Amino acid sequence: MVEHQSQHSRFVLEQDGNECVLDYELHGTSVNFTHTYVPFRLRGKGLAEALVKAALAWADKEGLKKEASCWYVKKSL
Repeated sequence: MVEHQSQHSRFVLEQDGNECVLDYELHGTSVNFTHTYVPFRLRGKGLAEALVKAALAWADKEGLKKEASCWYVKKSL
């Protein structure tokens, strides 16, 4: 389950004792998704995709303009 840690400007998904993370920066009415990280041994399981889906849904719900400097998020915009 993806957890939004707004105090740290990130979305986190814990898997097998490891954290998968999507970081963002909030600028007024826009959000820039800056970095996505999934530990190497957990890649290919759709975890980054789950983080991106949760983050984009949050941005839509908040009415934020979405930007991405992270290449992985950028391909979903």
